[in-house]
Amino acid sequence: MKIISFFYLMFFIFFYLPVKSDDIFEKGKDIFLNVAACSTCHILRDAGSEGQIGPNLNEIKPNKMRVLSAVTNGIGVMPAYEGQLTSEEIEAVAHYVAVSSNE
Repeated sequence: MKIISFFYLMFFIFFYLPVKSDDIFEKGKDIFLNVAACSTCHILRDAGSEGQIGPNLNEIKPNKMRVLSAVTNGIGVMPAYEGQLTSEEIEAVAHYVAVSSNE
């Protein structure tokens, strides 16, 4: 009886409780697609982007610190976004890229 009750509890938790969205992830996705237009240069499956200038983010799977550094300071032909994006926006896009490229 305890096993059946446990099963129902787990079923309820996974299928009926509302899922809280990740606001920083969503903000980062908007910045990636619209504000900074990272999608014009980078491939990222979650964003549906197919840019051919920058690296394929799904292949290199950068961690958050790597993205923070690249977006803030620029790297190679990628310009620095410090001064164009707020630190909160840079943090959000770094979070988005790190999470979505590692799924």
